[in-house]
Amino acid sequence: MTEVGLVLGGCKSGKSDYAQNMVLHSEEPEKIFVATCAPQDEEMRLRVERHRSKRGTQWRTVEAQLDLPETIRVRADKDSVLLVDCLGMWVTNLLGQGLGDAECHRRFTALVEALEEAEGPVWLVSNEVGCGIVPEDALSRSFRDLLGLLNQRVAAVSDRVVWMVAGLPLGIKGSA
Repeated sequence: MTEVGLVLGGCKSGKSDYAQNMVLHSEEPEKIFVATCAPQDEEMRLRVERHRSKRGTQWRTVEAQLDLPETIRVRADKDSVLLVDCLGMWVTNLLGQGLGDAECHRRFTALVEALEEAEGPVWLVSNEVGCGIVPEDALSRSFRDLLGLLNQRVAAVSDRVVWMVAGLPLGIKGSA
């Protein structure tokens, strides 16, 4: 298994910028941005386009709104480094397909297995959802619970885990 890194944080905590910087300073020649966002409105489409243009031409973007484990299996090789941004959007997409907890957990297992089998480094970005209030509706609680459990599973197989707070990295596992 090669290096797996996880960057957690709240909204606008600097997690994506930190992860992109880690990938840009890696030795692998090909930088692959694995996008999980499936824009549903114009504001989100514009946001995605701003992020894509900010990344620049040194990145190749691969869309993986639903089949993230297979994308990692195919793309994580010794000449590339992957940045998955973000796991929260992936869970949102799974729930948007009407998948229940059991199917989501099956896909989480497939993701962990893909990370363990990856031939090249993979960095993942995710939202930390455990610091907020208990959501009012069942779907939001399901999202929070599923993402929290996924974060735990990915952190367990990660070599490095960084928690971003106000743009500052706090090393949780490995070195920040």
